[in-house]
Amino acid sequence: MTALTPESEIGRKLAASKILAVLVLDDIESAVPVAEALLSGGVDAMELTLRTPAALSAARKIRENCPDMTVGIGTILTPEQAAEAKDAGAHFGVSPGINPEVMQKAEDIALPFGPGVMTPTDIDRAIREGARLLKFFPAGSSGGLPHLKNIAAPFAHLGLGFIPLGGVNVQNLATYLESDLVTAVGGSWLAPRDAINNRDWNQIEANALEATKIVSN
Repeated sequence: MTALTPESEIGRKLAASKILAVLVLDDIESAVPVAEALLSGGVDAMELTLRTPAALSAARKIRENCPDMTVGIGTILTPEQAAEAKDAGAHFGVSPGINPEVMQKAEDIALPFGPGVMTPTDIDRAIREGARLLKFFPAGSSGGLPHLKNIAAPFAHLGLGFIPLGGVNVQNLATYLESDLVTAVGGSWLAPRDAINNRDWNQIEANALEATKIVSN
């Protein structure tokens, strides 16, 4: 099985990183500079969302030029996108929800994959597909850590891990990471779209440094 699990190679990398930078890139030229800024700030894992046409080409450039960065592709909604993510060299893929066809394609092509969950039914379906490291999305608007604790409770004996995204920020980062349920946290506050488009690499590095300082305390 190549579905993401806490003990898989990518699962261990994400657990070590603790922070997953979620990026929306509008141009390929920003790919390497933003990855370098994050790495300089201590963040070595990212998710490039398929919300713009630049994401896959950006993943290729980052893989070629920033070997220390763990690169994931997010917002994978179709089996074809899963294949494209694999071809772009993505270390892993994630989706906002659960699509069995996408997860089967990821299995067929050996792309480590984590689906998004928000309910106990979602978790149950994800487990049936072999995944045990799950994207908790949208974390903030669904009730945050209290909601995650409630929906995860019936499955506590299965050793699941969760990556909250959506509403995670520098103010609540430490609270999420204090939970044994949370393997890592993800968010776009590290490299906001406007900061990327403004080429404000210093601000992105500063955001990453602030986050990693919180993680290390």
